[in-house]
Amino acid sequence: MKTKDELWYLLFATFAYFFMIKMMKGLFIYLIVTVLLSCNSGTNNLSSGLSDDMDMSLPFTIEQEAVKPLYTYKNEELQNALEQIINKQPRWKSLVAEKKMAVGLVVLNDTSNIKFARVNGDDIMYAASLPKIAILLAMEDALDKGEIKETSAIHDDMRKMIARSDNEAATRLIDLLGFEKIEKVLTDPEYLLYDEEHGGGLWVGKRYAKTGKRYPEPIKGISHAATVNQVCRFYYLLVNGQLVSPERSAQMLDIMQDPELHHKFVNSIEKVAPKAKLFRKSGTWHDYHADSILVWGPKRKYILVALTEASDGEKILRDLALKVDNTLIAPN
Repeated sequence: MKTKDELWYLLFATFAYFFMIKMMKGLFIYLIVTVLLSCNSGTNNLSSGLSDDMDMSLPFTIEQEAVKPLYTYKNEELQNALEQIINKQPRWKSLVAEKKMAVGLVVLNDTSNIKFARVNGDDIMYAASLPKIAILLAMEDALDKGEIKETSAIHDDMRKMIARSDNEAATRLIDLLGFEKIEKVLTDPEYLLYDEEHGGGLWVGKRYAKTGKRYPEPIKGISHAATVNQVCRFYYLLVNGQLVSPERSAQMLDIMQDPELHHKFVNSIEKVAPKAKLFRKSGTWHDYHADSILVWGPKRKYILVALTEASDGEKILRDLALKVDNTLIAPN
């Protein structure tokens, strides 16, 4: 027969036992959740928990080793959808078959699930003024390394070259840099924006003027060249703050924002996404029409690049931007 004190002790011990079990269970659940969240934050999930309409500051602050190569985001569903858009237009389908049209698309609406698609992605083409983004990168690299003194005149020329596609400003910057410096930056293993083993890429080998020697790229001998894959990579690295440094990437984004030429992609996207921020560089020379853009706004976060050799290239680019936006990015 247990005494009264023993009964009270037994009751207290039983209560304490079940209380401890409950506390341990709660602690275990807390630890599991914490570990899962920590693992998730270690991936390239740049916008986890953010609403689609929230304005995320650019560029992202992310460690270099956490930025996966763009090709790892190739997405079969997006690839099929992009090809379907092109194949429904006989004119576009024909140009693609003739290697006179190339398109690249990176969808960033959900940056934990980036998607990349391209058509003729590694085919190098003449791109007119679009490769001026390579001059911008090379100049930012030179300024960051102290190879060229940073002045307001240089910053003015960088903005004119990008926003207005000013050829005289671009030529002044080329003369300061030299073609060898531009090539060195583009072929730097850190960027590889020109890679002979993968079709070439961005290249500037001539002043944007009537005079001056040519310094052509080695694959096809083009003076102002691009592939859609490498232009997509340029914007992708820029978004992630990987071009020179996060600070220099931010400066490049500022220079590229609010284009002053409202044709091609911009003509269409301004109509369907008036609240979006646009970062852009295009190019035109005779039948060569090129455009590249980073669209960053509510329900729309993507990179679109296209190169064409066609007399109606400007219209093709306007129509392409609309179809991509309406069908693949923000369908009604």
